[in-house]
Amino acid sequence: MFDRAFADPFIIAEIGVNHEGSIDRAKRMIEAAARAGPHAAKFQTYKAETLASEGNSPAYWDTSKEPTASQFELFSRFDSFGKDEYLELAGHCHDVGVEFMSTPFDLDSVDELAPMMPAIKIASADLTNVPLLRKVAGKAMPVILSVGASTHDEISWALDILERAGATEVALLHCVLRYPTPVDNANVLGVRKLHDLFGDRASIGYSDHVAPTAEGEAPSAELASLLGATIIEKHFTDDRSGSGNDHYHAFDESAMSNFVARLRLFRSLAGDGVPDIQAQLAAVTNARRRIFAIHEIAAGATISGSDLIALRADSGLEVARWDEVIGAVATSDIEKGRPVLSTDFRRVDR
Repeated sequence: MFDRAFADPFIIAEIGVNHEGSIDRAKRMIEAAARAGPHAAKFQTYKAETLASEGNSPAYWDTSKEPTASQFELFSRFDSFGKDEYLELAGHCHDVGVEFMSTPFDLDSVDELAPMMPAIKIASADLTNVPLLRKVAGKAMPVILSVGASTHDEISWALDILERAGATEVALLHCVLRYPTPVDNANVLGVRKLHDLFGDRASIGYSDHVAPTAEGEAPSAELASLLGATIIEKHFTDDRSGSGNDHYHAFDESAMSNFVARLRLFRSLAGDGVPDIQAQLAAVTNARRRIFAIHEIAAGATISGSDLIALRADSGLEVARWDEVIGAVATSDIEKGRPVLSTDFRRVDR
């Protein structure tokens, strides 16, 4: 699923837990995502008690946007969905025409979610989670691994574990684990660096935590697509002004729709890189220069460069044949201002 064309990434609308525990709201967000045009709507599946320490899990997000000081406290607020809810959401995704995905944060969730999804996403903070990496790889499904807050050595180590445990199709997503990510920390060239280092082992994509501009644009994600990211993940919400960790740096429906349209434009602009001469045939016919006589050339004369001029025209020999004409003998009179034809000269063996 990661074999995408240039500027044609697989787009994931990361709803996460922005539904805030409401199944109806989650469905409405799936519908909004489907209208906006990404390929998948993704959630996050966890239970606070198996994810974060109750007494020792301080926040790593912008507490001016999300004031909760404890990861455990925040996760406890949004961990109400179970297998039945995710089956319902997966069915709703199918009904409206987007892929269902959800990131599992524990081993049981891997087992529950895998049959519902085209690929399994592993969060950046679990890049060093050996049991989870092995569990996911053992499902023999495509694996998407975000690599925020990780060194290149750690990424290579995680790839080794995934490959040894059975993963055969892996994508690495460049990511900066700051919410939101300041523009000067986005380091989008990380996409290119990952490709240089791991492109022979994995597809490369981008998970974007940079807040959209005031106009709702995401130049960071657009740049990543132009650098060859085959997957783009962007948080998605129905209310960018909502309180909570993942609303303020997310796309809403309008912004996602605009982003998808921009990438569609990029795909059209990118083409396949092969020159399309047929589309430029008028220019080839009319704008290329042809060889003309600058004055009358008598039959039997040896043609020199001073006899000729290259002019744009739709008849005569192309100037690419200039050297073929120079030094040849005119076989008939060539009038001033007339294009030179292949029947007007013959080459002399030297």
